[in-house]
Amino acid sequence: MSSIIFYGLAGAALLLSAIKDRKKTRMALRKGWMAFARILPQFVAIILLVGIMIALLRPQVLTQLLGSESGWFGVMLASVVGSVTLIPGFIAFPTAALLLRSGAGLTQIAAFVATLMMVGVVTFPVEVSYFGVRATVTRNVAAFVFALLVALVMGIVVPLW
Repeated sequence: MSSIIFYGLAGAALLLSAIKDRKKTRMALRKGWMAFARILPQFVAIILLVGIMIALLRPQVLTQLLGSESGWFGVMLASVVGSVTLIPGFIAFPTAALLLRSGAGLTQIAAFVATLMMVGVVTFPVEVSYFGVRATVTRNVAAFVFALLVALVMGIVVPLW
């Protein structure tokens, strides 16, 4: 139901914008479409990759690697994969939901998403060029440790709800 409300609000805002300035609205829609077209291949590739992984891995294997029973091994595996993966947040969160529904553990997925958002192994060279090696390493190590703390807290607090 809330999706319908948000789509209705977005449609009303678009209509209001078009009434106020048609040219700017058309230009904004064109820019939005171009941004969407640039992001779409990454989005489709990640969804396909996760879909293939879920199809090929039996639920028992996925649960063994990333399930609640995998313990800290699963958390560390998810953290390392999240650290070296470059996925935008709007792709990461649906992917995390898909993995959770397929048997992955909450703590493991929290570690994956937290490291994905905060640790930048792939972007390390760019970050070094702006901030230097020491600051980049310090930030990434601190982000990794904080991501593990986030995963731990999520694993403790969310099941209580």
